Amino acid sequence: MAAPLFPVNAHRHDPYRTFKFQVIIDGQAVAGLRKMGALKKKTEPIKWRTAGDPSHERVVPGGTSYEAVTLEQGLTHDPVFESWANLVNNIDGDAAVSLKGFRKDLVINVLNLQGQVALSYSLQRAWVSDFQAVPDLDAGSMNSVGIQTITVQHEGWQRDTSVAEPVEG
Repeated sequence: MAAPLFPVNAHRHDPYRTFKFQVIIDGQAVAGLRKMGALKKKTEPIKWRTAGDPSHERVVPGGTSYEAVTLEQGLTHDPVFESWANLVNNIDGDAAVSLKGFRKDLVINVLNLQGQVALSYSLQRAWVSDFQAVPDLDAGSMNSVGIQTITVQHEGWQRDTSVAEPVEG
């Protein structure tokens, strides 16, 4: 018999949904967060052969790289994306650029349908590499929502194993 998917909630069969999540920057949940890109990493394969066995190729793990993550926020007066992006690059010239605090650790929480934290990950030493302050504007599009976007580079992510499966009622 296969291991249970949810040991605490044995009655549960469906995986967590992707629409219940939060991202925490500087200890505050980002307001109006619409979408977040996937956490992905890739380890390069290194292929090699030994002189005594030229017919068999071996593969060992090489370096690991982490893909950038994109965050989308509804266009509001919340300055969190712009303020963070300005720590890396500022339009007032080189003297205004502050590299102090431009790297931040982020927390990503996946929530169950009751809003309880079910899974938690941390992104280490993230910084903004791309910032879109205002999306394309179109007077003919009455059903669109303005979205700000940042792309963050980071040096890895890790699951917080201290977050246990919440008991669901």
